[in-house]
Formats: sequence, structure tokens, C-alpha cells
Amino acid sequence: MGIEKSNEAQYKSYIDASADSEFLARSELQQIRLQLESLKPDLLLKEAGVKSTVVVFGSARARDAEQLKKNIEEIENGLKANTSDPVLREQLKTAEKMKASIKFYDIAREFANIVGKEEVRPGVKLMVVTGGGPGIMEAANRGAYDAGAKNIGLHINITHEQKPNPYVTPELCFQFHYFAIRKMVFVTYSRALVVFPGGFGTMDELFEVLALVQTAKKESIPIILVGKEFWNDVINFQNFLKWGYISEDDLNLFKFADSAREIWNYIKEFYKDREIPSNANM
Repeated sequence: MGIEKSNEAQYKSYIDASADSEFLARSELQQIRLQLESLKPDLLLKEAGVKSTVVVFGSARARDAEQLKKNIEEIENGLKANTSDPVLREQLKTAEKMKASIKFYDIAREFANIVGKEEVRPGVKLMVVTGGGPGIMEAANRGAYDAGAKNIGLHINITHEQKPNPYVTPELCFQFHYFAIRKMVFVTYSRALVVFPGGFGTMDELFEVLALVQTAKKESIPIILVGKEFWNDVINFQNFLKWGYISEDDLNLFKFADSAREIWNYIKEFYKDREIPSNANM
């Protein structure tokens, strides 16, 4: 019995494989999805003329002063209605701790604004790229947006970060399912890495790049950790050396900075006598 023209759509076998979302979601096709997720941003970024970026990592929890004030007020209003709510009490403690992050939000925004306006060397500009979410990511995209510069957001599809921040250039906003592919796209075009205080995700991203540079899988780039007090409190880099797991030279893979202009000066100094590669060594 043949398939009638009017009933073609009801037979899943008849749908073109490339148009069959249910088929493409099968576990057996994971390798193909990985390839597609890598290929799409690579092609579109090249078509947009993107060659050199500065990657900004940092906590999604950071807020500017106004945002944090509003957040605390909302929590306090909730506690007025239910003073014993343990969830709200914990949220208030976290929000109070995050007051220290306001300065990092401001530094990230100022730094990205500088990147959007200035050249890293004559005739060469960098483009800001972040994870496209809230917090430090929003601050950096916002700073570039304020400068009238295009910027990139590599958004990850996770439950607590549903939408990209509004400052990412729309045609340069990408969504990822796989963390590994997203990190690869970050690194491919990166000519500098700026890392603000953050949690597990930020640490994962930082050490990924440090390992790639240390093992020469990635060309040497300036890696700047913002907030020396934070980093020295959270990670004892000297103890890696003390226990013999890194060499003295490995401590020179990164620098500390505490202001937007200091970060930018480090990057400019790094490239003063170096050519900026047009293609990544990956």
C-alpha cells in the first residue's frame, strides 16, 4: 500500500533527516550534534569577520549597585511576609556577601568599554566575548555595548540562566548545549583572557586555558586575574609550586590586576613586540 501525498507528514521515516528534530536528538547522533555545535559558530564568526577576541570570564551572580539593592529589597519584602522562610534567609545572606562584587561588575564594564573604543596595537582591535549570561558577563557585554562596539555571547543552555543578557550583539549571540564545545569556541579566537572572581564554572574555564597554554596546545596569550585579594585568598598558587606540581615559569602564565586600565595596559604591553595571530593554534 503506497503513501498518499496528503498523508506523507505522518510517517516519520519520510521526513528529511536534516529536518527531523526528533531523529537528530537520538543518543546515537551525539557525535554529529557535537560537530554541528562547533561548526555553526565557527562559520558565522568567520563570516562576521571576527578574528581576535578578549574573553571575559566571571561569576553570573555579580550585580551592579542598583541591581543588588533591588534584589535585597525583594528578599527583605518576602521575609516580612514570612520571617522564618529558610530559603529567603539564605538568599539574603548570599546577597549581602555579593556586595563586594559590585566593584568587579564596574571594572568589567569599564574594561570592556575601553576594549570597544581603543586599539590593542595600531590598526588592531579586539572584540569582547563572554558567556552571554548575567553578572560579570553582562557587565562586559554592557561595556562594549556602551562603546557602540559589537560583542559576542556564547550562551549555555542551563536551567538557571534561561536567556542571554540584552547587551550581546544579536547576530553574534550563540546557544550551546555542550560545555566542551563552548569552551573550544571561546579559546579558538581568544588573544587575551580576563578572569574575574567566580565559582566552579569560572575556575573550570580558567584552568582549562592555563593547561592549554602550559602545554602549548594554545599559543601564549595574556591571562589576567582581576582582584588579587580574592585570587590569593581562594587559590594558593605558590603551593602548587611547593608540592612540585608546577614549575616556577608556570607562575608567569598569568598576572593580577585591580583596575580596568591596568588590565588593558597588560594586554597592550604583551602585544607591543608581538604579532597578533590571525588564526588560533589549536
